[in-house]
Amino acid sequence: MAVGLHDFPLIPEIKGIRIGVAQAGIKKPNKKDLVIFEICEGASVAGVFTQNAFCAAPVRICHQHLDLAASRYLLINTGNANAGTGKPGLEAAFETCDALAGLVGVKRESILPFSTGVIGELLPVDKIVAAIPDAVANLSATNWQSAGIGIMTTDTLPKGSVRTFEFDGQTYTIGGISKGAGMIRPNMATMLGYICTDIAIETALLQDILKDTVNKSFNRITIDSDTSTNDSCIAIATGCAGNAKIASLEEPLAQAFVAAFTEVMQELAHAIVRDGEGATKFVTVEVTGTREKDDATKVAFEIAHSPLVKTALFASDPNWGRILAVVGRAGAAGLNVDGVQLHINGVEIARNGGRSPDYLEEQGKQAMAPEEIHIVVDLGMGQCSDVVWTTDFSHEYVTINAEYRT
Repeated sequence: MAVGLHDFPLIPEIKGIRIGVAQAGIKKPNKKDLVIFEICEGASVAGVFTQNAFCAAPVRICHQHLDLAASRYLLINTGNANAGTGKPGLEAAFETCDALAGLVGVKRESILPFSTGVIGELLPVDKIVAAIPDAVANLSATNWQSAGIGIMTTDTLPKGSVRTFEFDGQTYTIGGISKGAGMIRPNMATMLGYICTDIAIETALLQDILKDTVNKSFNRITIDSDTSTNDSCIAIATGCAGNAKIASLEEPLAQAFVAAFTEVMQELAHAIVRDGEGATKFVTVEVTGTREKDDATKVAFEIAHSPLVKTALFASDPNWGRILAVVGRAGAAGLNVDGVQLHINGVEIARNGGRSPDYLEEQGKQAMAPEEIHIVVDLGMGQCSDVVWTTDFSHEYVTINAEYRT
């Protein structure tokens, strides 16, 4: 039901990156479900991962490997999350790393593994190991769309984004893919996201930029308030553009890079919401007028998570009292309900804590009808604000998740 999701973009070659895709038959036959990224020597690699304490085996291994060696390959499978699998899950993930490392001639620690799919089932190592040679043989600089398809689970479309920008006569490229449609309140990143660039930048600075940008993109989306066990977001800077390596955010090139990188990250995050399971609406929740930004974030997420609000959105029912009820229980410090204002798609619904004297129910219905909904709540207490992106809840969402394992 993807809401306003555009066709997969043409992502040009990013020097230093090759991608291979294969069919391992992990959950379904004849499905692209194994993806390998090959990373050139000398690249900077940064990552952020789920904060779920029950994080998957590959997430634990990625944390270890990033600290131990230069990353040379990403090994990604769908159809099985390898989460909730204990020690056997770790052993299985290590076995797949060993298979790829042995084939391409690098250390195990240079492999970063990723998995997504059903939780609690043992990883079918034999199927993955058997398909790794096919993925390596398929390595190409132009396999971005195939990779976007290869990391999908309940997604309906592959998700990609690209930006190019010029600085001092040099052109730089940033391209990325993401996947996710359910179990989305990342609390760090997305289910899976991979963003590559040819710029040269210090690893520590890339890590800082990734973490900050995640908080402006993937950390501001929610579909169902469930934080996955497998959330991972990786940024790779190959350095093949040949610029002097960026070492500080004060550098003008760094600022130009961050602007373009943020656009890519936000577009990938929005694509996940637009392709949310059963989604019929893309909803922007903006909360303004708080004394602290944390309060704005908290109120926005409470609105975005409310099943009553989300079902009203699906029905295009301007049941605005549900939104005010959420604002009242969200815990914003010092809230004075008499100062709250509410607008939906530009229509003033509530003023000074109650129904606007100019509001008509028909206006509310018209405001709630479009696929794109912008809710603005002004608490009238300060100058801070934040934005969260979410979906409605439809019958289809329940169907997809009720039948997920069948």
